[in-house]
Amino acid sequence: MHPAERQTDYRWPLLWAGALVALVGAILLGVAISESEAWAEVAGALGLSFVGWGGLVQSFDAGVLALGAQKATAVAGPKALVAGTLVWLAGWGLIAAGIRRAPASGEGPSPAAGAPLYPRLARYRDFYWSTLGAYGGGILLAELALLLLQTVLSSGVPSDLGGAAREASGGLSLPPTIAFAIAFIVSMGVAFASGFVGASRAQRLSFPEATIGVFYLGLPVPILLSLMERVPSLQLALGYRLREVTYVAGLIGRPELAYWLVFAALVLALVLGINTGFIAAGSGRVDLRLGFELFVARRHVAVFRPSLLLGALAVLMFGIIPPLIVYFIIRGAEAAVERTRVKNLGLADPLAAASAQHRMKLHEQSPTMMMTALSVGGVGVGVMALIIVLSVMSGFEADLQQKILGTNAHAVVSRYAGDLPDYDKVMQQVKRVPGVAGQTPFIINQVMIASEGNVDGVIIKGIDPNTVGSVTDLPQNILPGGDLGHLEQPAKILPSSAVEDAEKKDAEEEDPIIGKPSKPAKPTVLPGIIIGRELAASLRVVVGDRVNVVSPLGTELGPSGPIPKSRAFRVAGVFYSGMYEYDSKFVYILLKEAQDFFAVKGATGIELKVADIDDARRIANQVVRVLGGYPYRARDWGEMNKNLFSALRLEKLVMGIILSIIIIVAAGLIVATVIMLVLEKRKEISVLKALGVPDGGIVKIFLAEGLQIGVAGGVLGLFSGLAWCLFIEKVGIKLDPEVYYIPALPVRIEPVQTALAVIIAVLVTYLASIYPALKASSVEPVEGLKAE
Repeated sequence: MHPAERQTDYRWPLLWAGALVALVGAILLGVAISESEAWAEVAGALGLSFVGWGGLVQSFDAGVLALGAQKATAVAGPKALVAGTLVWLAGWGLIAAGIRRAPASGEGPSPAAGAPLYPRLARYRDFYWSTLGAYGGGILLAELALLLLQTVLSSGVPSDLGGAAREASGGLSLPPTIAFAIAFIVSMGVAFASGFVGASRAQRLSFPEATIGVFYLGLPVPILLSLMERVPSLQLALGYRLREVTYVAGLIGRPELAYWLVFAALVLALVLGINTGFIAAGSGRVDLRLGFELFVARRHVAVFRPSLLLGALAVLMFGIIPPLIVYFIIRGAEAAVERTRVKNLGLADPLAAASAQHRMKLHEQSPTMMMTALSVGGVGVGVMALIIVLSVMSGFEADLQQKILGTNAHAVVSRYAGDLPDYDKVMQQVKRVPGVAGQTPFIINQVMIASEGNVDGVIIKGIDPNTVGSVTDLPQNILPGGDLGHLEQPAKILPSSAVEDAEKKDAEEEDPIIGKPSKPAKPTVLPGIIIGRELAASLRVVVGDRVNVVSPLGTELGPSGPIPKSRAFRVAGVFYSGMYEYDSKFVYILLKEAQDFFAVKGATGIELKVADIDDARRIANQVVRVLGGYPYRARDWGEMNKNLFSALRLEKLVMGIILSIIIIVAAGLIVATVIMLVLEKRKEISVLKALGVPDGGIVKIFLAEGLQIGVAGGVLGLFSGLAWCLFIEKVGIKLDPEVYYIPALPVRIEPVQTALAVIIAVLVTYLASIYPALKASSVEPVEGLKAE
């Protein structure tokens, strides 16, 4: 065996036998622990055993137990544990015995012994501790910076400071989403900078150092945050301090998913920094110039040709079949005309005809050019699909949010227990809080409503007609024929024709004593009630009809005992909010009528409207601080509708991830395209390296080629996606309002979301180009020129 060959000898029978014995030992240990019901005690130790620093923690715990600081808990029978441990150790002993170093070769040194080593190989080091510190420390620092900035920017200063500091912090607080955006950008910058510094120091990518740094220093934070959602002790210790972080993570319904997505984004920033640092300093000095590399890359792939871009845009806008038909017709006509011209030229000058035919073949597209066009089209399709789908889902979310916030308040102030008897004074205090645009008191309860045609369970709400319009859209949602002001002036409610005829008939009945028609009595003025359109259809009532409201919670004393409290109302109006749940379950009466009906002094709470709905949570917390804290509390619209909007955000996130697979498929085409370019340009790469172009320069060239494909596809996908969204918005895709409650497919173009789709495409193509670029940089000049 030559000394340079591999010196490890694997004995596979021993390896397989050892793995089988170790598996049996693990099963015995699992059975022993299960029989003693001690999984809770050993789960932590087993979990730490999968992490590199877990052994250190376990050793420390063992030392504490040995010193008598804690008493060891018997977790299983000694015989079962000893048997399982021995079998487990025996299996690993067999595995160790199956790996041996091969005997050294008896051959003498080669004739080149003692000659100078190849400089590139002589400078090589297998491990850089400084690079490990930069990678691991950078990812850990980025995570801590994210947590700290999110907490500070959302809540100002720490909550254990004095009252004056807490009051001052209200002006420094930012909405949670904006605070997260700032903290996320800063942490991404920290991760990128650490990767750049580490790669610049090592002058190579240093994958071992990056892997160790991410696994041993980057993983503990997301693992700890994920366990915090399930372990009560961690929730008590860290939940209050990280409440702003957990709130933002809970906006998608699954905080654990949010933690790991952010961790993946930080790792991506680290990888981008590593690659950028290697490109910039791979030649031994920092070189950020790209002029020469971009020039070569443009000449290689020629992505930004008008014919390619227009053809790809036509495919994205009109589908693949019509543009291809037009393309083949035009190309076929051009080829026929050119062949006829060459034929006629050949009759006069055969040499000129041969030259013209050669030029015609040069203009034909090569396989690499065709793959480049397919790669650009694939990236464009992915970006276009992502923009269209996310814009439509954002349209549904915006429509739903508008309907919910049009019926409900942005925030609700109430007490933890009991009502607000002094709601007038509370409203005066709340009015001074910056950001509060409107407020109105309310009383809410559950009742049954009955008409002559049906009965249903509803939520009744006592409102103030003078102030409810400053908080909700109820006055604008009243259908023609009704009036919200009739709640205060019920005498103006005109009875419907059927009710009016019945009342006249009852009034004109003969008196049973004197036998003559009685004098019609003055009609009773009933208080008004506003009901939803769907509820009106279910009860089969219109404006002016009489309905009975029955409260099973309160009782009145009747001749035969306690009976449910009941009161008659007259329909003063019908509203249509566009939400079936609200139109079928909500009814409104005057606040004073609700106070009398439910025997409530004051109000259940106060509804608020804020100037910025995205800042509702901070304003609600500021209102509670102004009111003095407990027993007052405030809930914003995001908290009251958390499950619904979390489901929508999670659905949008998952849909975006799924549609990004299209871009990943296109990235596979980019890998193949760039690899073919490397094979085609092997001679040119060797010439460039022989002329002194460093490895980093070669990497820049092929990364630029992949980036050109990504940028071209992203821009085409952006234009086509926006064009389709505008088409859907202006022309519209009609929907059945009776089923979907909207007349057409809603579209909402969000700039950040749209830009993110393009950025994802560019990043994916950039990452896909790394491997071919590294392969191109590893080409040696002698190997590339050997066959020339």
